Amino acid sequence: MCRHPGRGTAGRAVTVLTTLIGRSSEGTPSAKGAAVGRGIGIALMYGLWKPRVLGAWRVPAAGPVILAVNHTHNIDGPMVIGTTPRPAHFLVKSEAFVGPLAAFIHRTGQVRVDRSIADRSAITRALSVLENGGVLGIFPEGRRGEGDFASLRAGLAYFAVRSGAQIVPVAVLGSTERRGRLIRGLPPLRGKVDIVYGDAFVAGDGSGRRTRTALDDATVRIQERLSAHLENAKRLTGR
Repeated sequence: MCRHPGRGTAGRAVTVLTTLIGRSSEGTPSAKGAAVGRGIGIALMYGLWKPRVLGAWRVPAAGPVILAVNHTHNIDGPMVIGTTPRPAHFLVKSEAFVGPLAAFIHRTGQVRVDRSIADRSAITRALSVLENGGVLGIFPEGRRGEGDFASLRAGLAYFAVRSGAQIVPVAVLGSTERRGRLIRGLPPLRGKVDIVYGDAFVAGDGSGRRTRTALDDATVRIQERLSAHLENAKRLTGR
């Protein structure tokens, strides 16, 4: 069993990070924190693994963007945060907010969401990211699975239609192919993981309607685009 760093050491690290980033209100995820988090992600992802990033230039340089990422491993979110060209705020399950890690996740501008309820607070915070022209990261399948975009929740369509943000599909491939020797729950150190960004698109039909039918139609369009991107990413990388 792996031993975790002492709470004192982790607590001091979080204190330093908090001082560096500054405190953000619960209602507004910290843009500065997300930028610092991206820097940490770059150092960790490129220091521990060998990510191959394809198509990152497809992420719009400005304006609200939603990164729709397939999800097979806990490393997928940090991998995207460390390779995307803009700081990103991810929706993160409330179960991950434990101990010193909770403060770290919050200070780096991520959005806590309770998946057991319709979390209005998380919805408001996520929309504020997009209203401020930021980047919101979402795992549209809701939880880890096959990572094939086969089962999408309506949340992605709601955020996209409500905000008018462009969606960029992201395929993370290779994070579950092999287990590491030192830490069995992570990919092998210096192992190759592919992160493939697709073309940005708008989910709505242009009417601005947010009815149930409009959201259902948007979900179908999103699923088609995400599934097509995943298949193309597999062909492109040979995975």
